[in-house]
Amino acid sequence: MSETNEFKITQTIDSGQVVQLSLTENVSTEPLSQKQMIMENLSKKLDAETRKQIMPVLYAILQAQPTIKVKSYRQTQVTIAMPKSRYQNIGSPGVGDILTLDFTKITPGTK
Repeated sequence: MSETNEFKITQTIDSGQVVQLSLTENVSTEPLSQKQMIMENLSKKLDAETRKQIMPVLYAILQAQPTIKVKSYRQTQVTIAMPKSRYQNIGSPGVGDILTLDFTKITPGTK
């Protein structure tokens, strides 16, 4: 199995001969509120007529509740250390630049 993902460079450390890159998965995340999740789930489950009757009441009830933010996605973080020559060969990317990484499980004895 193989998966290629984009990662944004969040930090570079250059110690002379070795460069260390800290990467965070390049996905847009925005917190979801419990209110929003309840409204969306009920909207999917109800038929149009019931939705038309229930949603205004539900909206009024939920407005009185505190908003609790739920994180929608945990990002993968990777730290890579490489020789400075390899870092220069890939174009010396800096903080904010985006790299792609290919994660492939390799079974011993096969290529």
